[in-house]
Amino acid sequence: MDQPVKTSFAERIGYIELNRPEKRNALNEVMVASLKESLDLMEGDPNVKVIVIKAAGKVFCSGADLAYLQSLQKNTYEENLEDSRSLKELFYRIYTSPKVIIAQIQGHALAGGCGLATVCDFSFAAQKAKFGYTEVKIGFIPAIVKVFLIRKIGEGKAKQLLLDGDLVSAEEARNLGMINWVVEADILDKTVNEYAQKLIRQNSGQSMALTKEMIGRVQEKSLEEGLEYAASMNAKARGSADCKKGIAAFLDKKQLDW
Repeated sequence: MDQPVKTSFAERIGYIELNRPEKRNALNEVMVASLKESLDLMEGDPNVKVIVIKAAGKVFCSGADLAYLQSLQKNTYEENLEDSRSLKELFYRIYTSPKVIIAQIQGHALAGGCGLATVCDFSFAAQKAKFGYTEVKIGFIPAIVKVFLIRKIGEGKAKQLLLDGDLVSAEEARNLGMINWVVEADILDKTVNEYAQKLIRQNSGQSMALTKEMIGRVQEKSLEEGLEYAASMNAKARGSADCKKGIAAFLDKKQLDW
């Protein structure tokens, strides 16, 4: 039996590949658990600086496996809550990971699969890819994904996507702020790799991790609390080894390779 998720490593990039193409990479209990295990592996490896989430086959991810969802209808509320929390933990892990995570979207990303694509820090999509939160069309709700979507694109745009459930093109998804870039399918691999390598060479991993952490936390604070938090993190960063190394290299006009 094929693994639901495959991992590989190259040039300081950790690749996590959804590997259920025959099921359009639909999410079930095993795949969600495997994705979290893969994140554990990547985050614990000091040689991995950037993580890329990609998928086998024509579809990036079609969301929850409907046969699996149907089987869960026999569960108690408590059992369903535990299963829902597992998916919540996956999205939260991606959003708060200290590593930069890039989504490489070669095909359609729907429902929970759309959430998986858009919760990543950066996203590159092939032109043919379509995006959408289709849960309301089958009597379900886009519960967990909407928490992150509203943060990302705002309430008004999120309502449009979540309540009408229609699909949008990759270009529309970019214009709405769901994804970052749309590229030709035949250069998707190359484009993602080049961007990842730029981050790896140019930027301090510690600085990217702290900046990502602050982006997540500052939105929960009042203006005064946010500024005080920012000031404390600023002071903390000044004493870090990476900051000392970076400033010294800049003043000495030395090329720094992180």
